[in-house]
Amino acid sequence: MVNMKISKTLDAKRLSCPLPILKTKKAIGGIGIGEYLEVLATDPGSEADFQAWARSTGNEVVEHTVDNGTYRYVIKRNK
Repeated sequence: MVNMKISKTLDAKRLSCPLPILKTKKAIGGIGIGEYLEVLATDPGSEADFQAWARSTGNEVVEHTVDNGTYRYVIKRNK
């Protein structure tokens, strides 16, 4: 586990694609470069979506876990 301080948490549970990504795009703009955004989602398709989004935006998924149907992503803002 990366030693990090979460700057903001986004609850995207019960939202379907593309809403978790759209809300993440908006939320990450509200934190500084080098800070971490935690996103909670329940859409199983979010796994591929977040990886693709991170690659295309230059941000980084530094942690990803699944617990009882909730997908947790920690994203480092790089740009």
